[in-house]
Amino acid sequence: RGLVAQARATLDANQTDLTKDVIRSPINGVVLKRWVEVGQTIAASFQAPVLFTLAEDLTHMDLHVNVDEADVGEVRTGQQATFTVDAYPERTFPASVTQIRFASQAVEGVITYETILKVDNSDLALRPGMTATAEITVKKIGDALLIPNTALRFTPPRPEQKVQDKGGLIGSILPRFPHPTQQAADEKPGKKVARRVWVLRDGEPVSVSVNIGATDGIMAALQSGEIKAGDAVVIDTISRKP
Repeated sequence: RGLVAQARATLDANQTDLTKDVIRSPINGVVLKRWVEVGQTIAASFQAPVLFTLAEDLTHMDLHVNVDEADVGEVRTGQQATFTVDAYPERTFPASVTQIRFASQAVEGVITYETILKVDNSDLALRPGMTATAEITVKKIGDALLIPNTALRFTPPRPEQKVQDKGGLIGSILPRFPHPTQQAADEKPGKKVARRVWVLRDGEPVSVSVNIGATDGIMAALQSGEIKAGDAVVIDTISRKP
């Protein structure tokens, strides 16, 4: 009888504690992950146990992107951005830069800086954990004529010429230093260097001097030069055997 009475007293005490225990979420949101099962005993010690992982408001989300150290100097708070996710390949989502963190991190040997973008997710199309590819607009140039960067690096091949030996035996032994080219002479500190672009005129390549502005790595904006829209610029040559 004593054991039965003791067990009954313990049951009554536990039932009393159970009626007084109320577990409430600190926020209203969506349960992302559940860490406990129904009927599982929860015991709080020095560290509070984790029951659920909650998302407070999925209509406003943050996108964490890694900006390369070569581009972070042009990123500013308030700039507009766009990004895509694999779940919606045909859709582009707008965003805006809210924070650029100073702590660096290495991603596959490349130094990057974490940048936070604010995203409006009113239709709940985006979900936490999605991988996104973002483009941040750092500068806008309107009504600009674009030139491919490959055209700026193109140099036509020179025809093979016989080199005359003017130095005799001494000239063949001692190395000859190359003469400075006109382009190297023009590249002085503080002087804006003009670039050379080859344009087809009447089927023949003609060298045109141009000044280049901003570039995205693929196309460059033309500031000045005798080139108009529709001109064919040379980016490469193909040799044909007779």
